Amino acid sequence: MKNSLLIFGSQNFNNSFNEIKGYLNYSLIFFKKDTSIESLISSISILLIDGDVCNESYVLDAISKIKNKPLLLLNKSDFSSGCEFTYNKKIFLPAKLTEISDKITNLLTSIKFNKNSSIKVKEYIIDKNKRILKKDKLSIVVTEKEIQLIVLLFNSLSPLNKNMILKKVWNYSTDADTHTIETHIYRLRKKILKTFNDDSFIVNTKTGYSI
Repeated sequence: MKNSLLIFGSQNFNNSFNEIKGYLNYSLIFFKKDTSIESLISSISILLIDGDVCNESYVLDAISKIKNKPLLLLNKSDFSSGCEFTYNKKIFLPAKLTEISDKITNLLTSIKFNKNSSIKVKEYIIDKNKRILKKDKLSIVVTEKEIQLIVLLFNSLSPLNKNMILKKVWNYSTDADTHTIETHIYRLRKKILKTFNDDSFIVNTKTGYSI
């Protein structure tokens, strides 16, 4: 199934892309003032925006309804700087068709990679690539073991005892014991409390640890 590209563009811009539909391996959808954005949101892979219409109110209104979507900003050298979007990847026109296609493909690959590397835990996000735990504009650096520990506890339907954590995260390593687990959890709790002021991220009961 082809990726769907939603295009916000002037008439000349749209006509130009109509001519190369067969070249790009994407399903192109041209947005007009009377287009229902709600019916398209779930199918959009990427956005293309022409600088000529970037500041149009109907464009800005439509974009505001699209949450967490990749954005490729296709613009001209005289592009207005008034637009602000989540992703600000730019191709300056004129550009070769191969350049447009390659950059779109690279962006989609990057978005897919980043999506797979992000894990939502309650109101927090774990970025596995950067090894950070973030909430709103705050973040802390976490180790690989801390990431494994958080994900394990969050995905578990019931509290896990020390031996189970030892088995799942450390694989009963000779350099790890229950004190290792206690130390890791203590340090992680301390970092979370200091930055996020959250003292209940990891809960400890008689039956074990949970998130």
